[in-house]
Amino acid sequence: MDGMDETSKRILEPYQYLLQLPGVEAARTPAVPGWLLGCLPMRWVGGSPVAPTMGLCAMWAACLVLQYQPFFSGIWLGVEWDDPQRGKHDGSYEGIQYFTCRHPKGGSFIRPNKANFGVDFLTAVKDRYGLNDQQDEQYGTVVFGRKTVEFVGMDSVAEQQSENKMRFPSTSTFTSSGFSNLKILALNQTEITWTEVLLCAQGWPVLEELYLSSNNITVLERPDNVLQTLKLLDLSDNQLLDGNQMHLIAQLPRLEQLILRNTGISSIQFPDVAFGCKTKMFPSLKRLAINDNKISQWSSINELDKLPSLRALQCNNNPFADTEKNPETLIQLIIAKISQLEVLNNCEILPAERRGAELDYRKIFGKDWLEAGGHWNPEKNKPSEEFLAAHPRYQALCLKYGAPEEGELKGQQPLTLKNQLLTLTIKCPEKPEQKPVEKKLPESMTIQKVKGLLYRLLKIPGSELKLSYESSKLEGKEVELDNDLKPLQFYSIESGDCVLVRW
Repeated sequence: MDGMDETSKRILEPYQYLLQLPGVEAARTPAVPGWLLGCLPMRWVGGSPVAPTMGLCAMWAACLVLQYQPFFSGIWLGVEWDDPQRGKHDGSYEGIQYFTCRHPKGGSFIRPNKANFGVDFLTAVKDRYGLNDQQDEQYGTVVFGRKTVEFVGMDSVAEQQSENKMRFPSTSTFTSSGFSNLKILALNQTEITWTEVLLCAQGWPVLEELYLSSNNITVLERPDNVLQTLKLLDLSDNQLLDGNQMHLIAQLPRLEQLILRNTGISSIQFPDVAFGCKTKMFPSLKRLAINDNKISQWSSINELDKLPSLRALQCNNNPFADTEKNPETLIQLIIAKISQLEVLNNCEILPAERRGAELDYRKIFGKDWLEAGGHWNPEKNKPSEEFLAAHPRYQALCLKYGAPEEGELKGQQPLTLKNQLLTLTIKCPEKPEQKPVEKKLPESMTIQKVKGLLYRLLKIPGSELKLSYESSKLEGKEVELDNDLKPLQFYSIESGDCVLVRW
């Protein structure tokens, strides 16, 4: 066994005595099963190197390499056939068992040059369909072996094939029990109409997800007694006539996700209720995608606050976004307008981000509120209907955070360093012996840098500091400054607020 690798030695160790039998370099006894020799590294058999191309044959059940000196010369393959009728013996020759077979007539000996070891899958596919890496698609030629064949009329055939259309029933008599357990169905690019969908839906009693992208669906109909189990509906890339088409599918009781990307809708309305109330339409809708459309008015975003269950919205690439040049402000406006939104354009809305967005919204439109009849005195606070239609959540935000004060509504001053400084009082509520300190800090200063400043003041490692702040506008509430990478202005801190330090 000299010259063999360790794996082969371990495998053959129990059978060392067999290798000493006269005239056999591998094995010739029933005590050595055929699978054992088939598992040996093919460059070694019984300690002698053999051709590396020998090995297990995929088309046959087993194949092992044997070399016999006294009986016959050269290398032979012992084969156990899948079909035993092709065999001649059980793996023995002249009374010597060279390998074992499951069937007494399932074995044969063949020369290596007679064996076909098969081809890989990719080669088989290319051979089956006449494909070749050298084929020229531009001129419609395909290479078969050494012959080049030119196809005439390929363009017209391809054009006809592109017009293939799946056929759907045209009468309400269609019923089938073959899809009674179907839950997910994709019929994208099949040219199916909504009418055909409703006819076929009779045979989909438990369907939960339906994908109908790119079908030229322009008109919807009310799905009476069908699609009542639907949770996801994808109508993207269908040019609907208008946003009111949504009303026709608004009563689907379990619909949780509606995809209306690139459907050409320009407005969204839920006229059954006024602002501040929740619509009865789409009662279970949690996720809505209206990106890549023609929505140009903010009033459509206001309408989305009427949806009772909406939690996630995709609305990028709509004309209304062009009215705001600052992308961060754009996001803040959408967040402030839809109270229950948790995910916007695939980004989670954190509580601090919502609070900052709502406070900024309250400031941005504070002057408009005053000019429209708003007032700090609740008895005199009577903003116009026009203002409330444009900002339906403004009154709720004033109740939540208090009406904006006059100082907040002053015109924007030049962005000098002096105008960006916040005068803050720093207190240590759990250390009464520590006197409050007043500091002027840039509103762009990050929480991490504030902690570094406090470390120098208090001699406490910044990693151990926990910061929050109080405001006179948030009586009894304390806002945690929990993100070291955010600036002070992210949390809407203003001059006069108090930063609380704990460790």
